[in-house]
Amino acid sequence: MNRMEFDEEEARALARSMDRALYYVYLLKKGSRWSPDSSPEIDALQEAHLANLRRLGEEGKLVLNGPLLDSFQLSGELRGIGVLKAKSLAQAREWIGTDPMVQAGRLVFEVHAWMVPKGILP
Repeated sequence: MNRMEFDEEEARALARSMDRALYYVYLLKKGSRWSPDSSPEIDALQEAHLANLRRLGEEGKLVLNGPLLDSFQLSGELRGIGVLKAKSLAQAREWIGTDPMVQAGRLVFEVHAWMVPKGILP
């Protein structure tokens, strides 16, 4: 079946039926304003990016995150990955949308619903 929209209720029902938990995985990719260069502005954005991730973690929203090292070494498009404990795909997107690097266009993101065994993540 080809759908145009993610069905949150169906995903939650499936997770419950399989005794699984639903989390949201995000992928950070190079955005249209990406540049490998360093500058005081970019350094400040990086610090703000990390502060935002720390805040999401402290608020219990961000379960884990980090850069993809092979991507850094190979200059790939993917920059990082993380897992959010959100109530919906829309909420997860909203939270990642607070990232200063995303807001500046240096990074873009994808968010995907992810079903895992209950208890494997907080």
